[in-house]
Amino acid sequence: MKRAFITGTAGFIGFHLAELLLQDGWDVAGYDGMTDYYDVTLKQRRHALLHQHARFTATEAMLEDTATLTRAVTHAQPDVIIHLAAQAGVRHSIENPRAYVDANIIGTFNLMEAALAARPAHLLMASTSSVYGANTEMPYVETQRADTQMSFYAATKKANEAMAHAWAHIHGLPITMFRFFTVYGPWGRPDMALFKFTQAIVAGAPIDVYNHGEMSRDFTYIADLIRGIRLLIDKVPQQGTAVEGDTLSPVAPFRVVNIGNSTKVRLEDFIGAIETATGRKAIRNYIAMQPGDVPATWADGDLLKRLTGYTPQTDIREGVAAFIDWFRGEYAADTVRRLD
Repeated sequence: MKRAFITGTAGFIGFHLAELLLQDGWDVAGYDGMTDYYDVTLKQRRHALLHQHARFTATEAMLEDTATLTRAVTHAQPDVIIHLAAQAGVRHSIENPRAYVDANIIGTFNLMEAALAARPAHLLMASTSSVYGANTEMPYVETQRADTQMSFYAATKKANEAMAHAWAHIHGLPITMFRFFTVYGPWGRPDMALFKFTQAIVAGAPIDVYNHGEMSRDFTYIADLIRGIRLLIDKVPQQGTAVEGDTLSPVAPFRVVNIGNSTKVRLEDFIGAIETATGRKAIRNYIAMQPGDVPATWADGDLLKRLTGYTPQTDIREGVAAFIDWFRGEYAADTVRRLD
């Protein structure tokens, strides 16, 4: 039986990945700080569902708590470590940058130190499409330079990639970094556009539409994302395993892989999908771009396909409808008002 140690299991992506591995017969040890960046009760409900599995255990502590994190990893004896916990959010990184240093830099270093002691067969860590920053050539390919980050959040994630490459080179620990592209779906984060837009539209409140609607995103459905991660677990970066267009380092067991839907969706079409699924029209409040944001993202998914044979393909209308169904089931009118 395989064992996985996953950070961020009370978070959106970590919860879904842990559930998938548990269903596949893995033992999963989770780790989450239960921070109040967004509604903690949502995180508690995710963990409660995971605890229904006999093969799930969890430690609730911060990544910055070196001793607790090290003990948790050592006790888990994992075959694989997947590091998903992070301080996320572009706007919040402007308001509270220290939180990103603490969680994303110090916390990730602590996790890498713990992984070095545990020596899993593969360490996989989350990066973000935001590292592409001011790049305008699309779709984004992993081999492009990514030196112009537009937010402090993105800068910490790019730092994680550099830290991981050095770690893989120095210690020979196989590491894969995956770059996410606007993940959405059931159990999603309340600070993300889909949740905020749905909440407002259902309540008859206006939504803020940045850059006057002139934005596009490569929306990736959560089930597609975690399927990509699951397949990458078995694709351990080692010399002699390169494929065409690979990012496999010539000096380390390290690679970077995009996981995106490889489809650029206009923000207006995204809002339209929510309107269709809810049966309500949005009241749009067009405003300027928020600092640190980018007008568009779009993934080149060729490397993921060459490595795993898999391409995410959930249509935005299908994925949004699934989220709306979940939202209606989880949030009564009084809860929606409370979250405002």
